[in-house]
Order: sequence, then C-alpha cells, then structure tokens
Amino acid sequence: MATPPRCTYRLQFHAGFTLRDGLAVVPYLDALGVSHVYASPLLRARSGSLHGYDGCDPTRLNPELGSEGDLEALVEALRRRGMGLVLDLVPNHMAVGTPENRWWWEVLRDGRASRYAGYFDIDWEAAPGDGAGGRVMVPVLGGPVEAVLERGELAVDRSGPEPVLRYFEHVFPLNAGSMEGLEGLGEGPEGIGRLLARQHYRLADWRRGDAELNYRRFFNISHLAGLRVEVPEVFEATHGLVLEWWRRGWLDGFRIDHPDGLRDPRGYLERLAAAAPGAWIVVEKILEPGESLRADWPVAGTTGYDFLNRASGWFLDAAGERPLTEAYASFTGEGTDFPALVREKKRHVLGTVLEAEVTRLLRDLDRWVAGAGAGSAPEWKGWDRGRVRSALIEWIAHLPVYRTYVRADAGEVSREDEEAVAAAGCGAEGQRPDDGPFFRWLGEAVGLRWGAEVAAGRDWVMRLQQLTGPAMAKGVEDTAFYIFNRLVALNEVGGDPGHFGVGTEAFHAASGCVSREWPWTQNASATHDTKRGEDVRARLQLLSEDAAAWAEAVRGWSAMNDRHWRGARPDRNAEYLYYQTVVGAWPIGLERVWAYMEKAAREAKVHTTWTDPDAAYEAGLRGFVAGTLEDGAFAASVGRWVAERDEAAQVRSVAQTLLKVMAPGVPDVYQGTELWDFSLVDPDNRRPVDFERRREVLGALEGADVETVWAHRAHRAEGWPKLWTLRRGLEVRRRWAEVFAARGTYRALRPVGREADRVLAFARGEGVIAVVPRRGARRDEDWGDTRLGVPLGRWENRMTGETVEGGEVEVAALLRRFPVALLQRMEE
Repeated sequence: MATPPRCTYRLQFHAGFTLRDGLAVVPYLDALGVSHVYASPLLRARSGSLHGYDGCDPTRLNPELGSEGDLEALVEALRRRGMGLVLDLVPNHMAVGTPENRWWWEVLRDGRASRYAGYFDIDWEAAPGDGAGGRVMVPVLGGPVEAVLERGELAVDRSGPEPVLRYFEHVFPLNAGSMEGLEGLGEGPEGIGRLLARQHYRLADWRRGDAELNYRRFFNISHLAGLRVEVPEVFEATHGLVLEWWRRGWLDGFRIDHPDGLRDPRGYLERLAAAAPGAWIVVEKILEPGESLRADWPVAGTTGYDFLNRASGWFLDAAGERPLTEAYASFTGEGTDFPALVREKKRHVLGTVLEAEVTRLLRDLDRWVAGAGAGSAPEWKGWDRGRVRSALIEWIAHLPVYRTYVRADAGEVSREDEEAVAAAGCGAEGQRPDDGPFFRWLGEAVGLRWGAEVAAGRDWVMRLQQLTGPAMAKGVEDTAFYIFNRLVALNEVGGDPGHFGVGTEAFHAASGCVSREWPWTQNASATHDTKRGEDVRARLQLLSEDAAAWAEAVRGWSAMNDRHWRGARPDRNAEYLYYQTVVGAWPIGLERVWAYMEKAAREAKVHTTWTDPDAAYEAGLRGFVAGTLEDGAFAASVGRWVAERDEAAQVRSVAQTLLKVMAPGVPDVYQGTELWDFSLVDPDNRRPVDFERRREVLGALEGADVETVWAHRAHRAEGWPKLWTLRRGLEVRRRWAEVFAARGTYRALRPVGREADRVLAFARGEGVIAVVPRRGARRDEDWGDTRLGVPLGRWENRMTGETVEGGEVEVAALLRRFPVALLQRMEE
C-alpha cells in the first residue's frame, strides 16, 4: 500500500458545492493539517442530486460538479501541497427510472435482448400479479393501471427524436415496432393499454413495489437498482473511468459504499485492489459488537463507525444504565429489551418493505429444491409456502450480524460464518421449535453441506446473504433506532443501544488490536450517514452521569407542555426523543427540529410511515413541537439545562477529537465539524459549510495562546478549542508520521488514584502520549491524587506549550489549562 493518509476531510460535492468550490478550500485544508480530500461520489448522478449515491452513468464525471479539467485542477492543487484525493465509489446500485440512465433505458426498451440486460439483477422469470413473466416491473403509478388509463394520465409523447410514453414527470421508452397496428385505436385507454402490453416493462401502482418487484434494489428503494458487479464486463463498465483516473495519478484511494450488498464482497475487493495496486481502500462495513473485519479482505479497514461507537461508549458512565432505563420505561411505558425489539422489527421489514426480496428467495428455493441433482428432499419440503416464509424470516431475524460471507462458488465457509449461522439457527429454533427441521437444513445449506453441488443452490446461498444486510439496516438503523429512545447517543450506525458503555480496558484492548491488525483503518466521529452530530452526542452522553436530574427535568417539561398536545393523544416515546433532540441541538428552530421529528416518526413506523403517513398524528406531533418551542418558559428551562452542562459537554467533544486523531487509524473530519457541530440526521447534516469563517478562525489560532482558546467565552462558544485540538493533533501526526503509520505502536497507560477511572491515557510509540478525561456533568475539576506515570525525559504539552518532566505526573496539572493533554517528547 502507498503511504496511508494522515487525515481525510470529507467534502460533499453537488451543484451547490462544485469541484471549483473544493479547489478554493484546499489551502485551508492544508493549513489545517489534512492530507487527503475524501470526496463524495463524483460520477454522473441523477440531476439535482445532493449526495451522488444515485449515480446513473459511471462512464462520465457528473457535469453538475464541473468538468474533467476542474477535477484535474483540484488534483494538481492537492499534489502541489503534498496532498491527495480519495473517492467514494458506489458499486452496488444505480439510479433508474430516468432517461439519464441509458443502460436502464435500453433494458426497458429492449428487454432481455438489451446488451445491458445482464448488468442488472433482474428475475426475468418472475410473473408478478398478472402473469407478466419476462417483463420488468416499474412501480410508479398513483393507482391501479386501469384507473390511470381511464384518467388519461398515460400518453404518447412524440415531441422528441423518438416517441415515448409519459406519465407526469416519468418517461418510458417504447420498443421498436410496438406502435404498429394500433393507429385505429387512438390514444385512449384501450390503445394505450394495448401499447403497454407490448413493452418489456409493466407499469404498476407504486404501493405494489415492495411486494412484487422483480429486480434487486438498494434496501427498499425501487429507483436504485442492484448491479451485478461480480460479472467482469459489468465491473469494467462501471469502473473504467475511475480506474483511468487512478492510472493518471489523480486518485490515492477509494471508499467503498455498502459492500454487504454485493454478491461476493471479497471477490469484488480483490478485483479492485488488483486494478488499483497500492490504493488505500476502506469499506463502509458495519461491524456488530464483537464482530471483526474479515482479515482476508484486501483493504485498509472500515470507514470508522467501529471507532465512533467505541469512543462514544467510553464517555458513558455505566452506572447510569439502570436509572436511565427506569426513567425511560416509567415515562414512556415502552419496553426496554432491545434485542427483542430488533428481532421484531427485522421481522416487520421482511414482511413489508422487503417482501419482494423474500418472495424471490422463496421462488428460487422452490426451483432449487425441486431441481434434479439437488440431493435428497429436505424434511420440510411438504410445508406450505406461508410456513416456509415465516421460518425463513425468523432465521434472518436472529442472524446476529449484517451478513455472512460464504463463497459458495469457491466452497469457502469461514469459522465466523459458521458461528453466525449457528447462532441464527439456535435463536430461531428457540422461538419456533416446531420449525426446527427447516432451521437445521438452512444451517447445512448456508454451510454448503447440502445441495452445494448444484448451481441453483450456490446461487441461492449467495442471494440470501445479499438480503440479510438490508434486513438489518432497515429493521435496526431505520426502525428500531427510532423507537428505542432510552439514550439516543447510543443509537448510532454500527452501535448497540442495548449495550451501555465501553470500559477503559475494553477500549485499550480494541485499540491495541486495531494498531496491530488495521493501523490504516478510518476513524470517524461524524459522517453523512450518522444519526446526529458528534457534539449532539457529547451533550447527550452526559445524561448517563446525571440520570436523576434528567428524569426530573423530563417530568417537569412534560407537565409544562402537556397542553401543547392540543387534543391529540400524547405520544410519550416521541416526546422523550424530542426532549433529547432539543437538548442535544440547542438552540434549534422549528424548521430543523420538525424535519427531524417527522423523519423519526415515519422511520419508527409505529403511528405513521413514509408510504402511508397519518396526517392527524403528524399534525398533532407538529403542533406539540411548535407549541413547546414558542413557549418561553420551556425554552428558558432548556436553555438553563444546556448552559449548566455545556462546559462538560465541550470537554467531551474536545476529548473525542483528540482520541480520533491519536488513536490507531486515520482520522476523518466530516465537512464543517472542526467547529462545534449540532447537526441532526441527513439532510440536516448536509447544510452549507462556512469555510471562510473556519479559515478566519484557523488564522486567528496561529498566534493565539491556550487561554484565548479555552478561557475566552465567545471563542469557546464557537468551537475554537475543537479546532485547536484538531490542528495541534495533526501537527503531531505529521511530526511522528512513521509511528502513526506503523503497526503495534499503541500502548495503554494506566493512571492511579481516586479519579483514575475518569482518565484514558495511551502512548503512540515512544514519543507521543494522549490524555483525555471523562468529566462528569456536575463534577468540578478536582482530580484529587490521580496521577499518570510518564516515561522519563522532557515532554511538551502541545495543547498548552508547557514542559512536563517524566515521572509520576498529577493529572490535575496536565489538565489545568486545557481539557486534554497531548505530550510530545522533546529533543534532548
């Protein structure tokens, strides 16, 4: 691998922030200490895309971002400063339903005869609803096709170079010759209906897509169709341009989006690594607690959610779990068994929004088991379809990880896969003992001990693995995380809200492992996908040390605000989430907080959903939110709560920043978060960034002293301490680059004394020591007799400029002038 990045900085490119805008911030990023710009997807996306994950033409740079000349200028500016560029790649899917995607357009026009028919994962044998096998289902209509035809909403449009079928903003191709012989019927319902019957696609009510769709998609998003990137021709077509950029020397690495959606993640990564030798590659792999990244993947590591949750967990006080659990249950009446909730919601999404994917697995299972050479018939073969469906859903619900990585074609099953499959089978059989024969057979099938000699069986195992990830993501992150609101600082991608906190020894053990095995993985504290900003989490972490006061505050606010429900039935769970949201993001206005609460309510899928919104419920919830924000007494109370604890939250934020920079891995900064960031979930976290102000603050810090940064009220309120910590930390990483790039350079240091449990300290090599505190919500800075053994010699605290002599050093002295300490060995 080439030299790994020192620090990446994520930039979200779109029409409002182009490559030229990125070029303008390069000098600032260089001065900050960033080594690599980490770009959101740059390939052509759907017009107006704000994120680039809905790509529609991988053979072109997105013209809304600029030209290839603009990209080259950005690269040249980075190279002149010794910097580089990392690109976000989306190999799993493309945006469809738009003429901008010419591949999909040709598939709809020409069907199986299209040269691109094999690019997409389409089940051409499926016959959804009307027996229309061999056609692609397109669920976009506002009702049954018959009603749409009667209303005259479908029409032939001849204004372009070729006639097309138009439905409001949607446009569809017409296959060659399909209009012949229909002239006499005109363009009324009968004529358009017959024209539709001649196409290679079937228009349908959008509500039927989740149940009947016959192509793989990204999660349950029907306008993002899955690609068969495992096919060499598809890989070459989708990666040709970015690999050309690599050969030109424009790129240094890749961030791989959603690898769990791929048929064979390891195979894909091996192909990419071979095509771009030496590239720094990280994968957006969500690791469940206790799960490790596969050692045989040719990557540098993950995109950093594992670090995010490990660091966030350390800042929690485990003693707060019980009182916070009791406070949550008492106020909301909700259950507190998170694992049970996870299984319930995975079952729910598999039976609703992912129903089509389950149905396809069952169709393929029928074909496999009934096929010749599939071995002896399994014990469950005579079961009805409904029972098999329920059993399959139960097994997936109990799978403890996003997916397994069995490579059926190569006959490879790892120990980790066997353990996950066994856990799923054991859990499912415990829930449904009568279905034990199916679960035991499924374990044998996924373990390649039954039917693996048949291609249909191998294909079924691989396809099953492509479904379990979406089931976890939709059931947990996009559902359970919005229901289990005990402490939402824990409800983060890759996190486990049911597990409260990470102990100091566990943090050290995990960091040591990363240093030895994945020293160039990415460390994130905020991303475009995190559920809330890192400084929102820091405020909410304090509740674990102030549970009694929090419970009292919630009861008081609820009594104060009950009148704002205005006749609607109070939703105490949503109310509990709301109080955490306003405290975490305060001050916040109605537009932002309502956008979040509306999304949270719909994601929870309890009272309202995206596909079937309950207008009355949402109006009641909005009325409550608006009424409380306009209530001066409530606003004043929240303001006091935040003000009383804000310094402690700021200490946590600064400490998290230093951990991210100093811990094993490559620190990543999500755009704008070098100052305090109180964003909520997207799109709130994609608001424009004031880079000019950040440039000004960075310039002011050049001649500042630590008192100007921390003791000055206005500077601290803006986030100067966070930027100061990041800049000083990156200077140390630059100075000791070989230490941070090497394996096994992490060494735990263990303070002693009364408050030792509130201090995390470690060394990187022999020249750098980081010390961070977990300051309590209501504690002062009395560290008592707490001491840290510092190796002999003279050290400079880079946060304050003070000289520290090695030996037994009082923690109080290290943290007297600034919340964290970063010691660098001085030249003798």
